[in-house]
Amino acid sequence: MLTEDRAVPMAKLGEFDRIAQKLAPLTVGYDGALGLTDDAAFLEPAPSGWDVVVSTDTVVAGVHFFADDPAETVAKKALRMNLSDCAGMGATPAHYTLNLCLPESIGGVDADTWIDGFTHGLAEDQQGFDVVLIGGDSVSTSGPAVITVTIFGHVPTGKALLRSAAQPGDDIWVSGTLGDASLGLLLRRDPALPVPDSARQHLADRYLLPQPRTALGRELAGLAHAALDVSDGLIQDLGHIATASAAQLRVERDAIPVSPAARSLETVCEDWIERVVAGGDDYEIAFTAPADVAGDIRRAAEGQGVLVTRIGTVCETSENWGGGVVLLDPNGDTVPLGRTGWRHA
Repeated sequence: MLTEDRAVPMAKLGEFDRIAQKLAPLTVGYDGALGLTDDAAFLEPAPSGWDVVVSTDTVVAGVHFFADDPAETVAKKALRMNLSDCAGMGATPAHYTLNLCLPESIGGVDADTWIDGFTHGLAEDQQGFDVVLIGGDSVSTSGPAVITVTIFGHVPTGKALLRSAAQPGDDIWVSGTLGDASLGLLLRRDPALPVPDSARQHLADRYLLPQPRTALGRELAGLAHAALDVSDGLIQDLGHIATASAAQLRVERDAIPVSPAARSLETVCEDWIERVVAGGDDYEIAFTAPADVAGDIRRAAEGQGVLVTRIGTVCETSENWGGGVVLLDPNGDTVPLGRTGWRHA
């Protein structure tokens, strides 16, 4: 449960009051959280015929978000990163824990004021995605803010979408559009780049607030073979499927879905294609599926209001092609890339 660490003095509210006043209300509706008054919580077992899925992510101010980003969007992004992991496995999210490591102020805002916006953002997303806080930890620090979310979900037994299940002949698909968040980050760092105001806002929103495809992920269970969420860049993430499935994934560059806003930067961004396929922070689903379910996939996506695009083919490894991921131009030639994705260390 959320407990106190007094190693470094914090803001005026204090740890126990922060837990009771700001975080405990987020547990309403889940009795197993015990109102955050104990050192542990009760986790409901998965229903019969379902498996439990667990995922965790950490974000650090100055690394994964700007310290002066709105607290509401920081909260939502931290939670949605985990929701996206659930989506990539075809799982339904249910509960989460939250670890906060906060300095006295964040981006020039005192911690008590910042936590108000942070918990407001969580409350909105809890309602929107039907998840609830069940516990965690809260400590103080003299360093940057560090936020860790661990999410628990469930998926029908045997139906989880795994990286190791791609098969030769599968189509490769991706949801949504790619590169928006990476280009939004670029504009945040270089606001002088010429881009229409509407495109600038779209890209900024995609960077700040990813849209995890949880409903689509559930629909793909039983249709797709392999899947994951695109968090570190399409090429690098597809590489995990290629490795786990001992296959080669051939991606058609010109089939990759790109928004008009992202397209508006193509002529002014020297490494534009790398930002689209390797920039990361997309939080879309990349998946492989047999060709004969293409119609079912499109109908499932249409029912959720989500764009899906076929972008390539899974092939057997060979002496000429090897494994991994190959990005191809319309002539079938390999597109050279300076990087394939984001690496944390």
